[in-house]
Parts: sequence; C-alpha cells; structure tokens
Amino acid sequence: MDDDTTRQHIATQRRELADLIEALAADEPECWSTPSLCAGWSVRDVAAHLTHATLPAPRILFEAARSGFRFNAVVDRMARADQRPPVRIAEALRTDAESRRHPPGTSVMEPLIDLLVHGQDLCVPLGIDRAMPDDAAVAAAHRVWQMGFPFQARRRLAGGRLVATDVEFDVGEGRPHHAPIRDLLMQMTGRAAVAA
Repeated sequence: MDDDTTRQHIATQRRELADLIEALAADEPECWSTPSLCAGWSVRDVAAHLTHATLPAPRILFEAARSGFRFNAVVDRMARADQRPPVRIAEALRTDAESRRHPPGTSVMEPLIDLLVHGQDLCVPLGIDRAMPDDAAVAAAHRVWQMGFPFQARRRLAGGRLVATDVEFDVGEGRPHHAPIRDLLMQMTGRAAVAA
C-alpha cells in the first residue's frame, strides 16, 4: 500500500474512532473504566493513547527521557496520565485526522497499525463489532510480520503459518492457522485470545 493510501486510511480511522468515542461518552459513560484488551489499560487509556502518535517529536523525546527511553514504560505512563475527558480525546483525534506526524523511528504504517488494533482493543470488551478495511488490515499485518519490535510476531509465532480466510494473506511456515485477517492481525500483535 502506498503512503497516500495509508494516510487516507489513518484519517478515516481517526474520524470513525472520534465518532465512536463521542457516542460512547454520551450513551455509555460508565464504559471508560472497562478493562480493554491491553493488559492494565482501561478503554479510556486506549482512547487517550490513540492521540499520542501526533504529538510533536520534542514532546515525545522529553517523555521518553522521563521514562529512561524504555518504550513500554513511556507509552504506559503517558496513557495513564492523560486524563482528558472522552469528548476532548475525540476532538484531538478529529483535529489531527490528517496529521502526517508519527513517533520518531517509526514508519507511516505504525499509526495505522495502532488505530486498527487499538480500535479492537476498546471495542471488543464493549461488545462492539468493528470492521477493518481489508487492504489496510493486510498491509498492517505484513508490516507487523516484518518489523520485529515491539510485537516479535515472526519469532513468537515461529513454526506456524498464518492464512487469511477472507483476503490474500499467507505468511510463515509450518502448521497452518486459518482465520479472518482481522483476527490474524490481532494474534500477531499479541491478542491471541481474541483470535481464538
């Protein structure tokens, strides 16, 4: 997938999630404390995290230094510390929908991966069936398979072959595991229970 198409998907995902967050804030305000699929994070923490990809690089580097440049520590601390109400989180997603910023050291694809996967992280526990665009999910899954850190999908899933049942996607070697691309992407990013 080319960069322009990736950015179009990112903008669409941000706007759709902003709409969803606003609707949940109005209709189900109690949902924000619901545990998400991200260990230790609530639905609110995941929603807040989705806005952090567009922070200016100096702010990201400052926050990273505060956490000893440990990736997981800085991401976790920033999500938990971000106490904006859901309406403000939705506004930030909508305002930055077209932003081309992404965290230092990442590609244009990483924000799309974040939006696709974290969209499920907050929707699945709330019983919301959120579809993924096929081409975006395939591109994200290929990137996750290739990238190593932080998911280590190729290493974690060594000895298995992941085959999508709904699109053209086939990676790995060994015993085949067949599932829709959405479930494979979630499995590749460490959400094996969802794929099962």
